[in-house]
Amino acid sequence: MSEVLTFIEGKIGRIRLNRPKALHALTKDMCSAILAALVEWRDNPTVKAVIIDHAEGRGFCAGGDIRMLAESGAGDGSQARDFFHEEYRLNHYLFTYRKPSIAFMDGITMGGGVGIALPCRYRVATENTRFAMPETAIGLFPDVGGGWYLSRLPGRLGHFVALTGARLDGAECKYLGLATNYVPHAALEDVKARIAERPERIKGIIGQASETPPPARIADNLVQINKTFASNRLEEVIAALEADGSEWSETELVTLRCKSPQACKVSLRLLADGAKMKDFADEMRQEYAVATRVVQRHDFVEGVRSLLIDKDNQPRWDPATPERVTDHMIDTIFAPMPDGEEWTPLSTDGAKP
Repeated sequence: MSEVLTFIEGKIGRIRLNRPKALHALTKDMCSAILAALVEWRDNPTVKAVIIDHAEGRGFCAGGDIRMLAESGAGDGSQARDFFHEEYRLNHYLFTYRKPSIAFMDGITMGGGVGIALPCRYRVATENTRFAMPETAIGLFPDVGGGWYLSRLPGRLGHFVALTGARLDGAECKYLGLATNYVPHAALEDVKARIAERPERIKGIIGQASETPPPARIADNLVQINKTFASNRLEEVIAALEADGSEWSETELVTLRCKSPQACKVSLRLLADGAKMKDFADEMRQEYAVATRVVQRHDFVEGVRSLLIDKDNQPRWDPATPERVTDHMIDTIFAPMPDGEEWTPLSTDGAKP
């Protein structure tokens, strides 16, 4: 069975992630299959819109093929570079897609799943949605456009999400604008069927099925988040949490101290740069340069070993403290790629340059 199901249903194109045992985590071949379908449908007059969802299981998409990335990163990194290049092309192509796209984030939506959901014009959350960018726990950073999307959340919420890997439910996603609509799981199949029949009425169909979500829990912590995560320097964020002294800040401190200091500093730099980006392609270009370097550094390989392979949850980060992660180290990670090795998007007609 194919790990991505692509087909035309009525007047829409359907993309269904179909790798349930891995919570539909993306592989390079899956990214290529999705891209191929989008290219084919872009100028097909019978396809009026595109729906992206998952075929079965509790995850919309849990991320990318992390084990492959770690194995590649421990070697020459070529497989990892190939994956990132294709995945980021998919992210950018969706971001610039002319036809309406709808992502149903019904279940776990993390990492690579965020990268294919957030570029969509309509992003539907449900009571099952669990959204997160947990990459700092494995020495990575919130990529797939994270520097663009998270830096555009209100206040310092994006920085909080990027550093801590906080999990957001469907109500919180709607509250923050990560989701455009909140629709009960039980209504989804009817919504999809109606869109396939009347894609010109997408907004009305989804709107009619939408409900007022429960109160967003994260709203209660906005003041503390904006205060304690105000700085772009990790050392100052930690100092602010220590000074706050509340039960909430103590919990976030414990969380933050488990993350890779290098990954946290990379994430803060990514969001600072991403807030100033004018073109999503520039964001992807920079993230590709950062990803290809981070994946071959100690913390990523060690983070994957600790959390996913040995599962001892005892990562030995190097450097071990924020103070030892120097500005020079971060500058090196963010340096542009050499000529001829840069990330490139698909051209607007879908042909590879």
